[in-house]
Amino acid sequence: MADDDADDRLLAKDALAECKLPGELHFVEDGEQLLDYLHRRGKYAQAPGPGPDSGRHPSAPRPGLILLDLNMPKKDGREALREIKSHPELRKIPVVVLTTSKADIDIAQIYDLGANSFISKPVTFDSLVKVMRILGDYWCQTVELPTIQATR
Repeated sequence: MADDDADDRLLAKDALAECKLPGELHFVEDGEQLLDYLHRRGKYAQAPGPGPDSGRHPSAPRPGLILLDLNMPKKDGREALREIKSHPELRKIPVVVLTTSKADIDIAQIYDLGANSFISKPVTFDSLVKVMRILGDYWCQTVELPTIQATR
């Protein structure tokens, strides 16, 4: 999850714990940190880069889903999404934009950039738990996602 708001990160962590979904939640605070995490740069440099071993590093496992806020410092969610979806391996990771925006222009732009979903952040904790449960059920239980790189 990429979100610069510490309270939102804590609420997301608590909501996911409430849902009892399997897996781990890793946080970054802006788009630059997200891309460093995904590309194994900076403090994530010890992890293997994209490739067959890309999901095997304990400090920076390849995410099965990215929750992305739009308005963050350094590199916002739009810029990060553009870079993720232009990378041949990273673009396979589903990206759900979870943001306070409800603007039609943001929604249209995010889908144009390749986001898989756009969700306005719920205002209550119970609503957030419901959204996280739905996301978990859909992205972790329902859909089939690639586990290996397809060959041409």
